[in-house]
Amino acid sequence: MQLEDYFDFLAPDDIRIKGTRIGIEHILYQYIHRAQTPEAIAERYRTVTLEQVYATILYYLHNQVSVSAYIADWLAWSHQMREQQRKNPPPFLEKIRQFKAEKEAAYQNHTKTIEAS
Repeated sequence: MQLEDYFDFLAPDDIRIKGTRIGIEHILYQYIHRAQTPEAIAERYRTVTLEQVYATILYYLHNQVSVSAYIADWLAWSHQMREQQRKNPPPFLEKIRQFKAEKEAAYQNHTKTIEAS
């Protein structure tokens, strides 16, 4: 078995672990940026075997320049999407925020009433 056999290369910016919907970026982010052990990563992503985690790390080590660029692009895209969501939240999120604020205000009023008693 070759190392590439562990992956589905769906597009230049979409490499997934074969038999799963998990992109290599998720495994490698945990490994590189969060310093997680392969065992901890396999525990976190239960559809991925420990062997697949090690294969992903080995693939990264063998292709460090291109995979680092792949991850950097993914991180930039992720930050851009979060910023867009922050600027234009979906309507249900606004309703949740409003509900939370109303609930907090009601709690504060209730606390003040109790303290005044």
